[in-house]
Amino acid sequence: MAAAVHESLKLYTSSDSLAIEPVYLDSFSPREAVVIQRDTSAISLQSYSPSFDAQGETIHGLIGLIRLNSGDHLIVVTNRTKLGRLDGNDIYKLTGHKIVSVTKSTVHLSEQQIRDDGVYIGLLNDLLGSGYFYFSYTLDLTRSLQQTRFPKSSEPLWRTADDRFFWNEYLSAPLTQLATKDSNEISRFVLPIICGFVEIQAVSLNARPFTYALISRRSKYRAGTRYNSRGVDIEGNVSNYVETEQLVITATNQRVSFVQTRGSIPLFWRQVVNVKYKPKLVIESSGLITGEAFRKHFVDQIKRYGNQIAVNLIDKKGGELKLANDFEYHVRNLSDPRIRYVHFDFHHECRKMRWDRISILVDSIKDELDQQGYCRVDGDQLLQVQSSVIRTNCMDCLDRTNVVQSVFARRVLTQQLRDLGILGPRESVEDTGDFEKMFKNVWADNADAISNQYSGSGALKTDFTRTGKRGFGGLLQDGANSLIRYVKNNYFDGTRQDSFDLLLGKYQVSAGVSPFKSQLKLHHVALPLGALFSIFMAFVVLSVRFERLSGQLFYLLFWSLSAAACLRLIVMKGTEFVERPHLVETDPFHTTGVKQEADSAYSWGKEKLHQI
Repeated sequence: MAAAVHESLKLYTSSDSLAIEPVYLDSFSPREAVVIQRDTSAISLQSYSPSFDAQGETIHGLIGLIRLNSGDHLIVVTNRTKLGRLDGNDIYKLTGHKIVSVTKSTVHLSEQQIRDDGVYIGLLNDLLGSGYFYFSYTLDLTRSLQQTRFPKSSEPLWRTADDRFFWNEYLSAPLTQLATKDSNEISRFVLPIICGFVEIQAVSLNARPFTYALISRRSKYRAGTRYNSRGVDIEGNVSNYVETEQLVITATNQRVSFVQTRGSIPLFWRQVVNVKYKPKLVIESSGLITGEAFRKHFVDQIKRYGNQIAVNLIDKKGGELKLANDFEYHVRNLSDPRIRYVHFDFHHECRKMRWDRISILVDSIKDELDQQGYCRVDGDQLLQVQSSVIRTNCMDCLDRTNVVQSVFARRVLTQQLRDLGILGPRESVEDTGDFEKMFKNVWADNADAISNQYSGSGALKTDFTRTGKRGFGGLLQDGANSLIRYVKNNYFDGTRQDSFDLLLGKYQVSAGVSPFKSQLKLHHVALPLGALFSIFMAFVVLSVRFERLSGQLFYLLFWSLSAAACLRLIVMKGTEFVERPHLVETDPFHTTGVKQEADSAYSWGKEKLHQI
């Protein structure tokens, strides 16, 4: 098994260095520490004795290092919450962190650089403090049971980690670059962290105790916020891609796992925020490169998971129809028997709160679900594997997607518990009372977590996930969440996108280059203030008693038209009144200059086809 990552550490800060030393119960153990020189930022693994001026504090792991204008900054875990145990391994949520400057002085910086560094640190603090990061010192959380158990590896956790879900891989690079196969001691300081959702429940059913867990791993590729990250990139990575694993572990070391994935429709498409409630959907006409990116996505999916059951939940009408048709076209164009495409118009089929009609979807792929199976391990013996995966999407891959995934998960869980002897041959999860209630709440919590990370609000339709019913209270909550999404997507998601791009290394700070220069214009302030003032004056007119009704109507009409004109101009120039990312320009191809390459490739392909 892989050597455990150091769990208890001491961070020493002195005038000339930062040192991170493992805390051993045995005081005679060798004390090799990671030492960072403050004048050169050089990193080494060496024996260390704290100097007289060194100040020490206990930490619980290294997240990594990042370079800002003032130099390198060390990011460490200062607090954690234990969620439970999986297969004998403690699982933690990141609940506290600290960013420590390696450089001692900032006198060489301009005022702009000092301000920018303050913004960068704020972005990192906001994202790392969001409550959606998880880790283990002994278990590779980036990989599912089926991936981690066979074969077992003696490699360090960071070497075997699935790079899609290794969120601090970029931050850990200064350490991993020092590690060699001959000397892996420094690897014990590298702590892989995932982003997503983890919940672990110790439960008992029919007098059989077991652990139920749900783990959602969010991909770091094409990560971001709702309207700033849509569709696919040229490497086949899609936005809001999440692998969700449902686990059951019994007291007798029997383990079963069921994996599903979700991800944006793998085409080049976008919706640019512009103060409208629903921005226009634009599908990029990128020719040959679309098919290649689409192919890469499914080639990678099949390589990792086997056959694909692609369940598309978007509408078969309106703006979503063209996107659905293009999705189906490209599936047919691949002509790959390993991909089964199913379009289930969720809103139409489940209209009037008939959510029981999801059973139509389940029945339509029943044979594939039965063939798919799930992963089962008894001790060290692999009894069966999951041979395919359900890849579900709606527009955002949040609300409809989570509802449907929870239905599939419950169906498989019933079979798993029967095979383990926890449920009888005719019992189902729906018959278990408190256990089913726990199951529903865990999946609803998962929905809220993934939704908050992508859209900025809790998920919609979670009243059905929690209770199995759709009610008026749920509709009111959906309305509130929709309003929160609108506000955050238009006025806060630019900053949230910046935090993703900075943490993941998509943007790297360049000294002397500030991305935060204001481009505020007079009408950016005047029009909103004009609209607010006009609305205020209209209410004043309504509240004041006029001698003549015609005078009151005149002023009411004047201020109403004034407010309408201001709002109309704001809508016309909508993209100027929303917050856009500062660090990385939003690009459907997700690579600078790629669109020009795509257009060139498309033109070249058309010319060759014409010659043929």
